[in-house]
Amino acid sequence: MSDIKALIGLVSNDFEVDSNFSEAQLRAALIKVFEYLVEDNFNKLLQILYRADVDQYKLKELLENTPDKSSAEIIADAYLNRQKAKVEIRKKYSG
Repeated sequence: MSDIKALIGLVSNDFEVDSNFSEAQLRAALIKVFEYLVEDNFNKLLQILYRADVDQYKLKELLENTPDKSSAEIIADAYLNRQKAKVEIRKKYSG
């Protein structure tokens, strides 16, 4: 399975996403979702980040020290990076 398909598989546990998205399309879609969640459903945002095991301390530091990106972009990138790490770990240990 390609890395993007595996990544989409993981992301689809939290969000409905098109299985044919490129990584750039996936990132853009997640930014929109996270914009909504930051504004309108912060508790759900926290649940998703917790389930995905996004490091809260690292995320807080990124949010405080990255003024050139929106919070939704930072959150989407942190979420995607964590999911990519999971894909790599699974590839490494799956024979």
